[in-house]
Amino acid sequence: MTETLLTSARVGDRLVDLRVVDGVIRGIAASIAAPDAQVIDLDGRWVVPGLWDEHVHFGQWALYASRLDLSGATSAAGAAALVRARLARGDAPHPLVGVGFRDGLWADEPTRQLLDAVTGAHPVVLLSGDLHCVWLNSAALEMHGRGEHPTGLLREDDAFAIEQAVDALEPAELDRLVGDAARVAASRGVVGIVDLEMTWALDTWRRRVAAGFDALRVEFGVYRGNLDRAIELGLRTGEPLDALLTVGRFKILIDGSLNTRTAYCDDAFPGGGHGMLVVPPEELVPLLHQATDAGIEASVHAIGDHAVALALDAFAAVGTARAGLGGRIEHAQLVRTADLPRFAELGVAASVQPEHAMDDRDVADRYWAGRGSRVIPVRSLLDAGARVLFGSDAPVAPLDPWVTMAAAVTRARDGRAPWHPEQTVTPDEALAASARTSIAVGRPADLVAVDADPRDGSALRTMPVAATWLAGRPTFSAL
Repeated sequence: MTETLLTSARVGDRLVDLRVVDGVIRGIAASIAAPDAQVIDLDGRWVVPGLWDEHVHFGQWALYASRLDLSGATSAAGAAALVRARLARGDAPHPLVGVGFRDGLWADEPTRQLLDAVTGAHPVVLLSGDLHCVWLNSAALEMHGRGEHPTGLLREDDAFAIEQAVDALEPAELDRLVGDAARVAASRGVVGIVDLEMTWALDTWRRRVAAGFDALRVEFGVYRGNLDRAIELGLRTGEPLDALLTVGRFKILIDGSLNTRTAYCDDAFPGGGHGMLVVPPEELVPLLHQATDAGIEASVHAIGDHAVALALDAFAAVGTARAGLGGRIEHAQLVRTADLPRFAELGVAASVQPEHAMDDRDVADRYWAGRGSRVIPVRSLLDAGARVLFGSDAPVAPLDPWVTMAAAVTRARDGRAPWHPEQTVTPDEALAASARTSIAVGRPADLVAVDADPRDGSALRTMPVAATWLAGRPTFSAL
């Protein structure tokens, strides 16, 4: 038996001791005697449930820090200048991969010719901040069999294929980076992730766990190309494969993104076009039936308001709520007012990324003018009775639930005025959307100790984390 006593823990307004036995909370009281327990004095620090990131691309997040950061570029020429400066150092990898460019507000166009002028024959692949677009020079286009592409700017499925190719490291090297990233996540209070990499993740995560990965709980997604395989193996959503690894959901993208201007919307984008509907209802409904009938819950990527409506229609047609598998809509970035109550009615959760509101506020004001109050409408979703889950979509936004919660609570960043503050939520509501358990007897001891009051919205973005426990086992400690 493993027994730990966390003393002087502040849970809400109470100062209590927490007794943890074999990974489970077994006692909560003002004072607990446990003579055989390991005692950790929290000295009045606040304790909250362990945090989850409900939407990450973990391998890509692990690679992010080693790549050229283009997030500060305000033009295509500026991004090209950053590439030129990196190549000038003489030690650039082959290919050079850059990340984080957002061209939605650029006055100039990203083209292969612009990159060619600064790169020469060195292949360069640049990934957009929303992951729905890639920008390549001629050498990289040739490397990927697309030498005749006129612009070098590829979107959606074509972009995803390039991303998977440049992400394909040797397994041991990627696993090392993943382990490092997991430890950083634990230092921010994260105990679990929903990993939505576009690969067959079951074997990957089993390999990592077998090699000693133990910093996070992992729930992995299954994409369309592997749905039959998952069904043949009898995988079912929520099935634990070991203490850390759980079968997640069937993930399917039916539209694109805002920054790439491929989100499928009711209103046209400036300059024309309503975005891209990648999977129409006549394909989506049978796929949801197939997954649901096999016990695999569906998770539908829908960003534009028309896409969200079609996803809800599909869940209604399949009757997933009656099957006990309500499903999720990932992102729900722009939602019709009339569709808000349908989430609760259909038992469909809204898996949203509040920090996207901070990243996208200006591009939304340009391309979704007059609709900002419906962008990541967390307050409206909660008021309509929807179950709301928070994530980062890392590497699109940082894998840091405190950053996520801060965005939801304040709708502000970088000293700017709050953007559509009518959609703010309380710190308690943000925490509930970021955790899967509670601090109660009989619950798993997934816990986080912090040095500031988590009910203070102004403290959230830079919350100092003192310790993280996963099933009573410390995964991070600065005590």
